This record gives sequence, C-alpha cells and structure tokens, in this order.
Amino acid sequence: MKRVWQWVLRALTAFDWPLLVLLMLMTILGLTVMHSAVGGTDWRFADQSRNFLIAFAAMWITALLPPPLLMRLALPAYLCGVALLVGVELVGETSKGATRWLNLGVVRLQPSEFMKIAVPMMLAWYFHRNQGGSRLLNILAASVLLLIPFLLIVKQPDLGTALLVFGTGFCVIYFGGLSFKLLLPATVIVVSGIVAVLYFEDQICQPGVDWVLLHEYQKHRVCTLLDPSSDPLGKGFHTIQSMIAVGSGGIYGKGYLQGTQSHLDFIPERTTDFVFAVFAEEFGLYGGIMLLALYALLIFRGLTIALQAHTQFGRLLAGAISMMFFVYVFVNIGMVTGMLPVVGVPLPFMSYGGTALLTLGVASGLLMSISRYRAAEK
Repeated sequence: MKRVWQWVLRALTAFDWPLLVLLMLMTILGLTVMHSAVGGTDWRFADQSRNFLIAFAAMWITALLPPPLLMRLALPAYLCGVALLVGVELVGETSKGATRWLNLGVVRLQPSEFMKIAVPMMLAWYFHRNQGGSRLLNILAASVLLLIPFLLIVKQPDLGTALLVFGTGFCVIYFGGLSFKLLLPATVIVVSGIVAVLYFEDQICQPGVDWVLLHEYQKHRVCTLLDPSSDPLGKGFHTIQSMIAVGSGGIYGKGYLQGTQSHLDFIPERTTDFVFAVFAEEFGLYGGIMLLALYALLIFRGLTIALQAHTQFGRLLAGAISMMFFVYVFVNIGMVTGMLPVVGVPLPFMSYGGTALLTLGVASGLLMSISRYRAAEK
C-alpha cells in the first residue's frame, strides 16, 4: 500500500499545475468550439474527445520521464525520424498529390509530425553536449541537422509541417548562441523578396510562370493571398469565406451555435485548419482576444520554465517548444485572417486531429518534465 501511495504522489508531482490549468481551459474551449463546428455530438466530436484523452495520457507519461533520459533518447529519436522520412521518399504512400505517409503494415505513420519533437530535442542535446566549443562550428553543425529533415519534408511536399519543424529548430539554434548580426542579411533577403513579389505580382502570377523553388499549388496559394478575388470560387474561396466569417462576428459575436457561415457550410475545413473562423464568428473580437490571451499565458509559462531550467538541454528544449506553440498560433490565425497563405497548420488544442493533438500532448509533457526536474533538484 505504501508503494502504491508513493507512486500516486510521484505521478501527481509530475504535473506543472499552472501549465495544466491552462491546458484544461484550452481543452474545454476546444471541445466547446468543436461541438459547434460539427453541429452536435457526432462521431467527430467523440473522436476529438478520445484524441484529447490520448494526448493527456501521452503528456502524463512524458512528464514522468526525467530530462537525462530524454537526452539519451534524443539522438535515437532523430535518427529514427530521418530514416522514416527517407522511407517515405522511397516507398511512401501518395494521397491527394502528396507522399507523406508510410505504411508499416500494423500502422500508417506520418513521420514529419514526429520530427516536430525529435528535431528540437536533437538540437538541444547537441548544444548541451558541445557547450564551450566553437560557436560558429556548433551553429553550422546544428544547421545541417535541421536542414536534413526540413528538406525531406519539403520534398513530400508538406510546406506547413516543414515550416513548423524549421521554426522550432531555428529557435533552438538562436537560443543556442546565434548572433543577431548574422540574421540581418537573411532578414534583408526575406524582406526584399516579399517586396519584389508584391511589386511584380501581376507578372509573376500569370499562368505558365514557373517559380522554380515552389510547386504550382504553392504558387497559387501565394498569388491567391495577394488577390483572393482573382479566383473567388477556386483557390481564393477558403480565404474569402474565412475572412467573411471573422468579420461577421463583429465585436461581441453572433452567439454560441449561431454562426451562419459555419453552419451553412460556407467555411471549408471548419473543424481543422479554419476552426478559428468558427470561433471568431460566434464569440467576436472579445472572444478572439480572450483566446489569444490564453495562448499568450501558455507561451509565457513555457518560457518561464525555460528560464528556470537548470540545464542547457532543458532551457533550449523548453524555449523551442514555447516558440512552437507561438508559430502554430501565428501561422494558423494569419492564414484564417488572410495575412498568410493557406497552409496545413492546425490551431493548437482547437483543430480536429489526433496526430497534431498527440504531438502537442508530448510537447506539453516535455515542458512538465523540465519543470519537475528543476523542482526535484531544488
């Protein structure tokens, strides 16, 4: 009986309670919006409820793993993920023009999702192991470790997941010592490219113009972002309808279950990528601010855990996971409001999907593990 009681106490102390409270609020809000988006409690609502339970279990198990064990798992996890990505390239299954899945007989995997966690773990482990070494050499080596999975995911193609993997990996490199001065040339190049695209929009968006580095559908997404009305019933339909839904919510919203754009099926993918349009239409500007405040608190708690971590590995990994949440929110809401091209990036704890929720659950568990390890040492 004493051992059972000790195990229960250990399991309960695995939680970071401020983070857990925020996650529970996000879960309640996510299921509430999903109930409206699907129009009741059909199989999708039941599936999403099950997905939350699985994500919670994954979070709890991960939180029980101490950071030293996570460090030992970082390299095998990264190598396994890269091997699976190579397997996708060689024998992967193709669906809707993209080769992103690997059928192992027992289970069908999307290895790119796994790399959202494996890449920051690997880079955090690398910088932890090479503290005191040449900063330039460490950054170059880490950049190679990041570019390998990034390019393999881009090749599938899966630009949304590739951007998330690159964003979290880049945050580890930046927190690991990348000088801001080295970012200035890249920033100038990116800004110049955006200005050039805006200036030459009429010429480069013409049919038959090859953008070389992007697939044709990716080119259409960028051109549709610049002018959604150019194809209102095709490529621009998603952006136009989501912007109408967000705008029609006004300041106070139309009320729960009262959204016309969503319940009349004008919002495409309203349970996944465009669930924020459903939320904004029903809860309005004030609801949107409240949701952003919850995400800000979630990110702030993650950064606090990073600052209080006792190891380089913990600081870098917690910081990268916190910024991963930020990238998720920024890209999704930017996409729904017409500020960014349409890419397949879900809204954390709101969008329907088991794989994305599982990844978020593991990421939250990593934050709790780092927080618990600090408390145990102290």
